[in-house]
Amino acid sequence: MKGQMLLYIVFCAGGVLGLLSCADGDSSLRVRKETVGKLIFQDTLLSEPVGQSCATCHTTTKGFADRDSRIVSEGAVGGLYSQRNSMTVCYSMYVPSFHYNAKEETYVGGLFWDGRSPSLQHQAGEPFLNPVEMGNPNKISVVEKIRHASYYPELVYIYGETSDIDSIYAHITDALAAYQQSEEVNPFSSKYDAWIQGKVAFTEVELHGMVLFKNKGMCAECHILDKDELAGRVLFTDHTYDNLGIPRNPGNPHFHVPADYFLLTSDSVDLGLGAIVNQEEENGKFRVPTLRNIALTAPYGHNGYFKTLEEIVHFYNVRDVSDEFPPAEYPATVNRDELGNLGLTPKEEADLIAFMKTLTDDFKSVQK
Repeated sequence: MKGQMLLYIVFCAGGVLGLLSCADGDSSLRVRKETVGKLIFQDTLLSEPVGQSCATCHTTTKGFADRDSRIVSEGAVGGLYSQRNSMTVCYSMYVPSFHYNAKEETYVGGLFWDGRSPSLQHQAGEPFLNPVEMGNPNKISVVEKIRHASYYPELVYIYGETSDIDSIYAHITDALAAYQQSEEVNPFSSKYDAWIQGKVAFTEVELHGMVLFKNKGMCAECHILDKDELAGRVLFTDHTYDNLGIPRNPGNPHFHVPADYFLLTSDSVDLGLGAIVNQEEENGKFRVPTLRNIALTAPYGHNGYFKTLEEIVHFYNVRDVSDEFPPAEYPATVNRDELGNLGLTPKEEADLIAFMKTLTDDFKSVQK
């Protein structure tokens, strides 16, 4: 009967997780997918060797970025590292498919820093098989581990029984994608959202920071304040690609991995988008990330060069008029128009950061 409420038991590695109540139909299926997807996301038995989960590099309390705020997350195999900082997965459900916008003459969308993945489901399947991440040799290895998980019957209930490895792997990645589309990962619960709804007032400092964000700081040129077409809310990104002139990070542990696992050029340069589209003019460019939860996701930049928000904001401000920073990792395509000589005072930098801190989710207004 339409509108009937269902109760079902959700299992996890430690036993029964609890009873979940929801309406039947599409809503029930969506919640069940999200729930089993979260269990897969948090399962540390799915790496090779065991001990690493998706949540290791995308942790709730860190805005779904690295649990330990590392420059680059270490893989399941000790001593192996990817070349890039872990991006937040928050709001990634709204990143459009990778495409070239001929009108704006720029690439847009796609997941990961370089846009190489076309969808949430495709993206969800990559870390399992990446030797410098979760380290499984093939899909069969992942599927066998899932088959022994206590939540596997729920996966079968949702998607049906099959012995086909590719089909089961697709069920796993679909459930993970469902979780990444859940309200938990995309809550829109920041002080900014409460302010937009008229539920809370900004401080004078935060309001000034927002004015700077729009105008003198030029942040809104890429971290736009227009409502996103898919989300219907502000995502603080236009999903395009840019070379900010970030220096090479000498502390990047990827420089020390064995040659078979090295993912940069022979002179240790990360070409970013250029390596995906095979166009020299796109070298050194990386996708503009959302600024939502930015205060939680340090360090910053594709290579984690900046340890704090204060550092990266100061870099945006003075890059071209100061000797405080080394040259760009890839100088030829650096954006010289929208950052580098903003003329912000120290107080204006601080006010700008105060505004960006209003973008942190799970805001609790103080009731007086």
